Amino acid sequence: MDRPVRTARSRSRIAGVDRTGPAAAGRRRTVPLARRQVAADAAAGNAAENAAESEYRVADRLFHAAIAAVTGGLSPISIAEAWHDWMLNLAVSPGKQRELLAKAIEKNARMQRFLAACATTREAPPVIEPLPQDRRFRAPAWQAFPFNVLQQSFLLTQQWWHNATTGVAGVSAQHERVVEFHSRQFLDMLSPSNFLATNPEILERTAREGGANLVRGLDNLVEDWKRLIRGERPPGAESFIAGETVAATPGDVIYRNELIELIQYRPSTATVRPEPVLIVPAWIMKYYILDLSPHNSLIRHLVAQGFTVFCISWRNPGPEHREVSLDDYRRLGVMAAADAVAAVAGGSKIHAVGYCLGGTLLSIAAAAMARDGDERLQSVSLFAAQVDFEEPGELGLFIDESQVTLIEDMMWQEGYLDQRRMAGAFQMIRSQDLVWSRLIGEYLMGERPPMTDLMAWNADATRMPYRMHSEYLRSLFLRNDLAQGRFAVDGRPVHIEDIAAPVFAVGTLTDHVAPWRSVFKLVHILDTDVDFVLTNGGHNAGIVAEPGNPRRAYRHLAYRHGTPHPAPDDWLKGADEQPGSWWPSWFAWLARHSGEQAVPGREAGGGRTEYRPIAAAPGTYVLQP
Repeated sequence: MDRPVRTARSRSRIAGVDRTGPAAAGRRRTVPLARRQVAADAAAGNAAENAAESEYRVADRLFHAAIAAVTGGLSPISIAEAWHDWMLNLAVSPGKQRELLAKAIEKNARMQRFLAACATTREAPPVIEPLPQDRRFRAPAWQAFPFNVLQQSFLLTQQWWHNATTGVAGVSAQHERVVEFHSRQFLDMLSPSNFLATNPEILERTAREGGANLVRGLDNLVEDWKRLIRGERPPGAESFIAGETVAATPGDVIYRNELIELIQYRPSTATVRPEPVLIVPAWIMKYYILDLSPHNSLIRHLVAQGFTVFCISWRNPGPEHREVSLDDYRRLGVMAAADAVAAVAGGSKIHAVGYCLGGTLLSIAAAAMARDGDERLQSVSLFAAQVDFEEPGELGLFIDESQVTLIEDMMWQEGYLDQRRMAGAFQMIRSQDLVWSRLIGEYLMGERPPMTDLMAWNADATRMPYRMHSEYLRSLFLRNDLAQGRFAVDGRPVHIEDIAAPVFAVGTLTDHVAPWRSVFKLVHILDTDVDFVLTNGGHNAGIVAEPGNPRRAYRHLAYRHGTPHPAPDDWLKGADEQPGSWWPSWFAWLARHSGEQAVPGREAGGGRTEYRPIAAAPGTYVLQP
């Protein structure tokens, strides 16, 4: 079909002006002008409606931010929905109700038998044992009357509530986890170990010291409260200063942009391997967790193995960075650093290392590089990093639509999320270790544990930009876009399985942030060789596992692409535990994927003017409060 030819007359009508003559103009102009007035009125109405909607949304955001200030960032709606789901389904489950009644009667009978045994013998056998990880009642004093009655009654009650909050037909899996978690938190708060009058260890200490422990505990409480109000770090943290006692491995900042400083560490060997190592730490933490004191600095040990090591130090963002996106972290962080490292190393391929959230970002960058034919990565190492967020562990209890909306509105008001805002969630996950044991030890026993470099680092809080963290929570946690192949970089989706470089992945046995079974999924997702290491310890202590540490042990799986995939629990049962640090295994793995150590130690910036040293390590960004 031929296209109609537009004459000068037809074109003028499109523009709203008729130029066919004075008489015709007088007749025809009124209609287009009227239409334009209608359109203008409609546009004005839409603008007013949008403005009103915006005002309404602002009111919602402000109200949500006020709620978050009271609840510590936890959504009461999420918690209420979970309990509502549990109560309604329990109400229409007469079989479950009868089961719980039968269990209550049975536990009461066991308790009665225990009381009778206590009346006739000094050492009545317990009717229930604490879980292996529960250290609250291990002291012998808890086995004497009446404290044995208190702890046995508490443990039976705790077990009954676990039965009550799990296994109710019809309750969603997420809501069941939330209800069980919060009931456990409430019971942990009421544990007899938390109170002076019901804890025999505290009573014994108080009697022996004449109450001096309580005086010291009160002093500790007052000091902590004052430091909290002033925004100061905990007592003893001032002894760990970045650039002096921690983050002291010699190096130079060779590149800086608005988001990162790139540190190149000075060689400690005459020759180095041709492939440099680029470390991408998480920006939820200061980078120097990998460069703590000299004896437990992963970076210092890695440099001693003959590698040229580079590390990103992230800027601590403020309100002015509210619109920095997750892709900005990839582009200005990983890719900008990779460009600099490749230039300094003369084009040698790179060993890329990512820790925690930095490992997730590195996976995204590596997948995009593989998609685009960028072959600069020699290997990829991921420490306690997830790419599949379907099973994020107990941290997932705080991630649903209502919770994310509350966090977004809290960040919208401030422009960022402060790590202190997240501290409550992390402390709840490990309340026995991080809350109640501290209450007992520091405030009732009057004992302050000595400050360590890891504890001081943990108190060095950071922030995260509003837009980036919102994208991270929604795209990864809520929708799991990365594992599902929906996460887009430069407008096109990336696929983790495109990564062809060999991968070394580390999971930690008691990790509450990146559960090891979630990290183990890398063995199944990636279409390449994967060496998986499972080390004891948690998310941080398991990674900071220096050689010579007597409390460290690990298991190692060398999976080769094309062989049958092992199930995580089946592998765990048959894997031999090796004593000591996993670091030497990783160093050996890097060496196997590297050239000979024959390159002269590289000077800062590789002699290139654009990467000449700007400042000595640790730079300036890590010092930002």
